[in-house]
Amino acid sequence: MDKILPVLLQLPLLAEQTLCSHHDQEWKTKDNPCRRTSKVFSLLIVAIGVYAKVQKATDTVRDTFLIDPAVILIVVGVVMFFITFCGCIGALRENIRLLKTFSFSLTLVFLTQLAIAVLGFFYSDQTRDALGKFVKKAIVHYRDDLDLQNLMDYIQKEFKCCGWNNYTDWSWNLYFNCTLGNPSSERCGVPYSCCAPIPGEVVVNTMCGFGVQTQSYLEATKSIYPVGCADRAVMWIESHLLLVGALALGLALPQIAGIVLSQILISQIQDEISSVL
Repeated sequence: MDKILPVLLQLPLLAEQTLCSHHDQEWKTKDNPCRRTSKVFSLLIVAIGVYAKVQKATDTVRDTFLIDPAVILIVVGVVMFFITFCGCIGALRENIRLLKTFSFSLTLVFLTQLAIAVLGFFYSDQTRDALGKFVKKAIVHYRDDLDLQNLMDYIQKEFKCCGWNNYTDWSWNLYFNCTLGNPSSERCGVPYSCCAPIPGEVVVNTMCGFGVQTQSYLEATKSIYPVGCADRAVMWIESHLLLVGALALGLALPQIAGIVLSQILISQIQDEISSVL
């Protein structure tokens, strides 16, 4: 999900910029693809988020609201629908106010992404601490929120890591807490997603992480990935700098193109109005 989500978030903008950036008579046709397609992606994201939120039985868990993937999808879908609506209707009706709203909103989104990237680079320690707080919440509510559970399992499997700093972070969770008074059967354990796969294993052993927190680092390496996901993420970024740069450029260029083209269209409409007057 962490790899698919950024792509989903960009689909509405990419569709809108592709279909709605050309000042052409085609916009005025009744069967206008701009009006049909550009909003479908945004509404789809909102629908997925609403469906996921309704299906969950964790409404009492308010502490996870800001990191709930379903809530993130709903908010992003609504914002993207608003931006694409302003761009499409503004271009279709040659409405300068809507086009300016679209350009301003898209500029704000782009600058926000740029600011986050710059601050994350220059304040890497603070960024790591902030992300660590979110991951700690995800670990604490691992058994309470199915979305967070699936997300944590996916991250740990993909990056071959366990916890944020190391595998003992799972003591933050009530069920995996390693205190003597913990009656849970999973006491001192870690989720199965931390476990290193055994060659030739057909059925996944979901109990492979039981009691691992009582073992030393070297002993734990025999059955799980003891390295924290924070270190693994840094290692992945450092070894895939070209890919990260290409993705950043691929996401930035369509947004810049949308801003520039909308300003050109605004200028053309203003020139037409001036010539008539």
